[in-house]
Amino acid sequence: MKNLIKINFLGGAGVVTGSKFLIETSEKNILIDCGMFQGLKELRELNWSQLPVNVKTIDVVLLTHGHLDHVGYLPRLLKEGFKGKIIGTAPTLAIAEIILKDSAKIHEEDAEKANKEKYTKHNPALPFYSLLEVEKTLKLFQVELIDKWIVLSENISYRFQYNGHILGATYIELDINGKRFVFSGDIGRQNDYLLEDPQKPDWADYLFIESTYGNKLHEHEDVEQILTDLIKETLYNKGNLIIPSFAVERLQTLIYIFWKLYKSNKIPNIPIYIDSPMGNRVLEVFQRFPKWHKLSVSDYNAMCHHVTILESYKETWETIDNKNAKIIIAGSGMVTGGRVLTYLQQLIDEPKTTVLLVGYQAEGTRGRQLQDGAHEIKFFGKYYSVKARIKSIESLSAHADQADLLSWMSNIKNIPENVFLIHGEPPALDAFRTKIKNIYNWNVTIPKLLDVQTIIV
Repeated sequence: MKNLIKINFLGGAGVVTGSKFLIETSEKNILIDCGMFQGLKELRELNWSQLPVNVKTIDVVLLTHGHLDHVGYLPRLLKEGFKGKIIGTAPTLAIAEIILKDSAKIHEEDAEKANKEKYTKHNPALPFYSLLEVEKTLKLFQVELIDKWIVLSENISYRFQYNGHILGATYIELDINGKRFVFSGDIGRQNDYLLEDPQKPDWADYLFIESTYGNKLHEHEDVEQILTDLIKETLYNKGNLIIPSFAVERLQTLIYIFWKLYKSNKIPNIPIYIDSPMGNRVLEVFQRFPKWHKLSVSDYNAMCHHVTILESYKETWETIDNKNAKIIIAGSGMVTGGRVLTYLQQLIDEPKTTVLLVGYQAEGTRGRQLQDGAHEIKFFGKYYSVKARIKSIESLSAHADQADLLSWMSNIKNIPENVFLIHGEPPALDAFRTKIKNIYNWNVTIPKLLDVQTIIV
């Protein structure tokens, strides 16, 4: 008897954010990731729309990793009637808890500020979700191990496999009626500072692979030399080096590199301020899960002691008022929110300020605007002149580039029946499709947002 499987591309299709893939079968309905849309206004507005599926029939959510664009919609899913389990690795769920709580706090504060200062057309502005709704979500979390097949029903089982990228990240192998569906999640880099190389799948009947950098090769930049030069210039100018940073992995990598440069006498002991409450909590997750990363206990302790971790908003302002040369690492990585906005609001109009972007900047974000050379930028309803120098280091990205993606696929022994390119912007998706066709001659599909693909197995 033939079985129908429906794949609903509810996010992460044609765009880099909002990853959500619903697999409907006769036995179980499984949601792979449950992310928020970020970036362009029309994408962010999609977050407020109810999902075009019956959420009450979803049995389980499997998470590839804890980033907001993969977990940030979970509280809304509960609001729409989801009552099943939310399953991931222990570090993934630890990071998801941090990110969801931080996100809820920002949503609540933004709504309160918008209502107080009346720069919103909504009356009143409401948070996307609350801390209370996050607490309800956390009660559904369930930890599973990597490299272990878990039975969901008679003909369905899944397995998490180590994938680099961030602490706890995996790709998911899902066996349904004898066919293997592989969801890549976000694939990490080889030779990462903190993480081991990603494992590679050896079989995929249907492959769903991220394409964030499907059209690019990361530059072979000498990251340590670039940072050394920027620090020396910052000291000479008595300025500020502001690094908007993703709280998960990037912030910890930067702390490690700065400590390594200092330890090897390549940079002087310039003050380094870490202003990311979420990043601080992720540092603690590194301490809790030492088997998931390369850092020794002694290296971890030394690098944490080398920086000043700010605890309060009062300390943020004290740091801004401090006229000495310094490095400030603050969230968020795409300049969409967080403490970095306060620093940029005060310092972006000063020529002796340098803003260093150290990761992917999604279309529609302030980070992308700065990267593209915007002469002014809007914070909290007002425009500010950009007189600071804007620099980028792309090679610190936690995402695989085109060569890494092709390498990740290279162990697959069979010819997949279809390869679905997800989590990419159109130029990246099209370039990666062409590359896969040229190298492997596999069937490749680029689904659009809200497409439904029916598979008979």
